[in-house]
Amino acid sequence: MAELRTDRLTLRRWQDSDREPWAAMNADPEVREHLGDLLTREESDASVAQFQAEFDQRDYGWWAVEVRATGEFIGFAGLDQVEDDMPFTGVEIGWRLARSAWGQGYATEAARTVLAHGFDTLELPEILAVTTATNLRSQAVMRRIGMTRDPADDFDDPTAPEGPLRPNVLYRIARGRRI
Repeated sequence: MAELRTDRLTLRRWQDSDREPWAAMNADPEVREHLGDLLTREESDASVAQFQAEFDQRDYGWWAVEVRATGEFIGFAGLDQVEDDMPFTGVEIGWRLARSAWGQGYATEAARTVLAHGFDTLELPEILAVTTATNLRSQAVMRRIGMTRDPADDFDDPTAPEGPLRPNVLYRIARGRRI
């Protein structure tokens, strides 16, 4: 799979040099606030191996995101199959950035490029996005890229423990509806 580029970002396959900053992100309580427990280095490295294997299987997944001007790894963005235990099916878009990259429009920029790839290259009919009900930053990105939410689709994540990570919202966008 070729990399994706924006004016400021490159979305590419994972490299060994990404493992250290990825592990630092997964050990950051603010980055993990809406995701659950912090990850150990071993768990973080295992996630990279899984991302790479999924790319090999289906030619899409979670791309590593770097700033083109500096080559700095800042997180991930991409597409993934919705987990089997969710109350809906499809392909979801997502992103996760290091705190140092927050507030600069990178998530929106990467997400727009991922949407274009999903619709134009993969010819997906619809793309979904899921986050906790309290993750207002991600919900703002979802709205900026043209996704909409029907509160009737909101759900409790069956994989999350009781508490603030359980209530989730579902956003959708159909091919031809993007901005």
